[in-house]
Amino acid sequence: MANIPDKIQTWQMVTPFRKDRETGEVTPGKLEKTQIDVPELKPGEVLVEVAGCGVCHTDLGYYYYGVPTVNKPPLTLGHEISGTVVAAADDAGSWNGKEVIIPAVMPCRQCYLCKTGRGNRCLAQKMPGNSMGIYGGNSSHIPVPAIDLCEVKDRGNIPLEKLAVVADAATTPFQAAKRADIQVGDNTIVIGVGGVGQYMVQILKALGAATVVAIDIDQERLDTMLKNGADFAVNSMGKTTREVSGEVKAFRKENGLVSTGWKIFEVSGSKPGQELGLALLSFTGKMIVVGYGPHKVEYSISRLMAFDAELIGTWGCLPEYYPSVLSMITSGKINFEEFVQTRPMSTIAQSYDEAHKKSPDQRIVLIPDF
Repeated sequence: MANIPDKIQTWQMVTPFRKDRETGEVTPGKLEKTQIDVPELKPGEVLVEVAGCGVCHTDLGYYYYGVPTVNKPPLTLGHEISGTVVAAADDAGSWNGKEVIIPAVMPCRQCYLCKTGRGNRCLAQKMPGNSMGIYGGNSSHIPVPAIDLCEVKDRGNIPLEKLAVVADAATTPFQAAKRADIQVGDNTIVIGVGGVGQYMVQILKALGAATVVAIDIDQERLDTMLKNGADFAVNSMGKTTREVSGEVKAFRKENGLVSTGWKIFEVSGSKPGQELGLALLSFTGKMIVVGYGPHKVEYSISRLMAFDAELIGTWGCLPEYYPSVLSMITSGKINFEEFVQTRPMSTIAQSYDEAHKKSPDQRIVLIPDF
């Protein structure tokens, strides 16, 4: 078991990106390497030595777009975390030495939402890099409640640090599939097959979807998805929603598929992606909004009434679902390692910049190198 440190080494977001609405003046975000105290563990808590922390679009939202965090800067970002328990409170001692994945959202388990199965959106939830004080995954260590940890019992040859991606990119799609009530034989569409969408496609197929249509503006990503669960791909670059709809309709007719009840997962978080999803939403269908974007989209909600359709939001993933997703990965049902890359945590500024300019085909996982 690793030694308990005197201090936690960390990369803190000292200030986020800011843009003055009146003057348009831009103040870039700032990251600083620093040290913070190791807290006294409360009952039920453990200290996890971080093996890896994924770079998520949500982190970039905090840093580049000024999306508010519960705890104000300075704080450490990062909520896709895997690692090893190196210390525990007396009542959590059984976790010592275990490899774990820390859920990106940890419910309070006491409120009405938690007790009615909606704990993924618990209003008192704890989220590393947001609502856990100064603590986040871009660190050497992090204190967390033990009750929500997902133990990694058998990871085969998969490095522990890469499994950090399970904490969000691979589990958020599973929660979205649950919200959509995916059934064997369903027809589905995934808009945006980047860092999260690539797992959305694979999870839908693993859960028994008969048809998965992948839509993106990057042909290489689409070609990759055709080898990993997608039955049909549409490159929407430069095309109108009508043109894309026409390609999907032609595929549907060619394969004798029904036009009703399709489940659409909008994962791009972009305005064009959301507009396309709404254009594709039809009779008795569902559109599940997975990706986040700060823009507004215009839509006639009376169409939902006319179509008897549903527009659904989804957030995070219940910790209870993590073992199922982890099992899909370790059993090979989900092609995992092809979509993950690792870098030293000291490259955090460069990695944020790259991921901000273009969502990487391989999720970036930062490995502590303090």
